[in-house]
Amino acid sequence: MDSITLENFRCFRERQTARLAPLTLLVGENSTGKTSFLALIRALWDVAYGEQIPDFKEDPYDLGSFEEIANRRNANSPSVEHFTAGFSRERTKTGKRFNPYSFEVAFEKKGTIPIPIKRVISHENISIEEEIIKPSDIIIRLKTERGEWQYIDKRRSTAFRRLEMEGRLMPLYIYARQLLFDKRDNGRRYIRPLSDSPKLTIEDLNSIRKMAQRISRFLYNRPMTPYYASAPVRSKPKRTYDPSRPIRDPEGDYVPMYLADLYSQNREEWKIFKEKLEAFGENSGLFDEISIEQLGKAYGGPFQIQIRKFSNNRKGPRRNLIDVGYGVSQVLPLVTELLRTDSPDMFLLQQPEVHLHPSAQAALGSLFCQVAASNKQLIIETHSDYIMDRVRMDIRDESSPLKPHDVSLLFFERGDLDVRIHSLRFDEEGNVLGTPPGYRQFFMEETRRFIGL
Repeated sequence: MDSITLENFRCFRERQTARLAPLTLLVGENSTGKTSFLALIRALWDVAYGEQIPDFKEDPYDLGSFEEIANRRNANSPSVEHFTAGFSRERTKTGKRFNPYSFEVAFEKKGTIPIPIKRVISHENISIEEEIIKPSDIIIRLKTERGEWQYIDKRRSTAFRRLEMEGRLMPLYIYARQLLFDKRDNGRRYIRPLSDSPKLTIEDLNSIRKMAQRISRFLYNRPMTPYYASAPVRSKPKRTYDPSRPIRDPEGDYVPMYLADLYSQNREEWKIFKEKLEAFGENSGLFDEISIEQLGKAYGGPFQIQIRKFSNNRKGPRRNLIDVGYGVSQVLPLVTELLRTDSPDMFLLQQPEVHLHPSAQAALGSLFCQVAASNKQLIIETHSDYIMDRVRMDIRDESSPLKPHDVSLLFFERGDLDVRIHSLRFDEEGNVLGTPPGYRQFFMEETRRFIGL
């Protein structure tokens, strides 16, 4: 995703667009919508790429019911009838640029939950729009440079109803193709022009088909695990772990079992992964060695995670993970996810700096740059100046392949009853460009007070 557009969502009332990059940092005061923004990105991915009705209460985000998600103009007014969000994409996974396509969805209330009632996908001057107007009626609108046309489907196909009962959505371009392109005479007899548009031609349909085919290559060429969303506080360490299934979760409870599985089942892969973990541990000052200690002779028994620090080329004693403080156990799930060979394309991370010393926070900033440079997208909510400053310095010093345009800084600023997102950029020296007057105002006031001005 290269940008996010939202309107009437939580504390974001006015329609606005925020720029995303391979590495995007979300900064601002508490309660300015940064976590809600992450939740919205996940919801957009689910409805566009995953073809499912988003769950706004799924861990690690719980935004509540529709009434709590849709914007309210003031404390005494009801929430709006719908909220909208969308994204644009103009890069392939390898970073190659193309003419952008956009996806937008509108949500309305059904019971207590938000459900998609309108979806629009567009590329260049062509778009396909689906709108649910009744439980049994769907309007499909087509648009090209020549005009606009629509078709009302009153039957709702069996496949569509079955998917809806499962909480899933049929891919928009596939649904439109079934309705419009597979009928006699290419469906043109069922499609009515809007306004002064001419009659739909075969050429118009072919243009729409080509657009749908181009977009489908980007929509459905995705990994099995499309994103990883982390909780702000990760799992507590244990002295001894019992075997369990290593299934991903926002708190990272699965990570000890994942590491133990790797150690037991694939020693060569474990050796490579262990070196990566230890490289970060050394750079951050958190640890120099990590190991798995099995407490039984057979695979599948209890195990411990042990940490070792070195000093003056001397190896210290191995210590249990629970005995080395919360910093290691809190960062280990994030670093494991970032360094896995099967890591997802997108990371939505909340406050990765929790329990970390400033030097470790800075090392994490460098790791983010390295991972984002490997065709991943990281969107990180943070209050850490040390992470942000390290990213700025790595850009300036060319310590990673990331260029200034590969990083976006989103500053969330509270207004009267609204929040404005400022999309800020960096120059080649790591300076932040285009900052509004409120950016870092607190720090400036503290500095002036400290020096007595």
